[in-house]
Amino acid sequence: MNADAALSSTGRRCVLVLNAGSSSLKFAIFDAAEPSRAAMRGEIENLNVAPRFSAVDGQGAPLASPPWPTTGPSDFAAVIKILMNFVAGHLAGGILIGVGHRVVHGGGAHAKPERITPELLAALRALTPLDPIHLPHNLDLIGAVSDALPELPQVACYDTSFHQTMPPEAAHFALPRELTDAGVRRYGFHGLSYEFIARRLETIAPSLALGKVIVAHLGAGASLCALREGKSVATTMGFSALDGLVMATRCGSLDPGVVLYLARQGKSATEIEDILYRRSGLLGISGISGDMRVLAASADPRAREAIALFCHRAAVEIGALASALGGIDGLVFTAGIGENAVAIRADIGARLAWLGVSIDEGANEANAARISPKGAALEVRVIKTDEEAMIARHTLALVGAALSPNAP
Repeated sequence: MNADAALSSTGRRCVLVLNAGSSSLKFAIFDAAEPSRAAMRGEIENLNVAPRFSAVDGQGAPLASPPWPTTGPSDFAAVIKILMNFVAGHLAGGILIGVGHRVVHGGGAHAKPERITPELLAALRALTPLDPIHLPHNLDLIGAVSDALPELPQVACYDTSFHQTMPPEAAHFALPRELTDAGVRRYGFHGLSYEFIARRLETIAPSLALGKVIVAHLGAGASLCALREGKSVATTMGFSALDGLVMATRCGSLDPGVVLYLARQGKSATEIEDILYRRSGLLGISGISGDMRVLAASADPRAREAIALFCHRAAVEIGALASALGGIDGLVFTAGIGENAVAIRADIGARLAWLGVSIDEGANEANAARISPKGAALEVRVIKTDEEAMIARHTLALVGAALSPNAP
């Protein structure tokens, strides 16, 4: 793709959204005239082993894969070159006017999406000690796009920005003040997902959007966020994406003494990191899988135990956030497990009956938009999240494209 041609053409304007993981890359194309719905989505998995590509168009129909290496790892430079050629072939007369990135960590200084500049990249590199797991991948991808298309504007959208509204008592740890001043605090993550849900509630349930809502982002990574009038006031993830709920392979809340114990047993920082990020969570307690679907289909009692722990921790933390809010008007389930796991929603709901949570069995089985009984004072909803759509909106706003008035 020729960047100059892309920027100077007068065709339909589009943005590319990129979401880099440690071994995968999600991508999507959005039209400036309809930023609430992707014209194309895809993912490249197993980047560290042998890349596997998949993509669908705006109607969900599979698209043919470009040729990918069948063996060996691929770096972002190689991936971006192939991906950009693929994107150019599917713009259908449109032009690419910008690229939006999900950047996991923005620290305390980056409270909103920003155009990427050399100065911003330097500032983000300085933050890598705060997130050595995710941030290097985000920055490597930005660099690969810049090398391939140096004239194309890029935008950083931070997962931490949405939680900048938390009050100090929700953001601080009880650590020496000098550590807090050095940046050791609760940042919170999944912010782009929570922002999307908050904006979506404004459209589908405006009165609820103005109230006290807890959003359960339940997926391989899982967290909760307490919203008051659409703003974050507390969340379960903290300094890192390890904190809070049980996740696919991450431990969730943990007595810090466990980390000290592992260190005294001779485990290195790298080994402890591997245990907490990749060998714990649902995988660790079940010994079977970190995939909730696999565990739900298993008759192994260890799978039952892992699911029970997942639901117990979610219910306990929802109760805690209800206290932080001073009450609760609504509960929203979202992300892979939250949107699809009927039994998990029912289990968590049953554990929260004391809080006024009630789930209609039929509506839940049908994955209805509202799964609380008709007339229930506390609304329970299921909303499909779309981080990529949120990134697209921010990117379009910053590169000067007009947003659709019907965007969520």
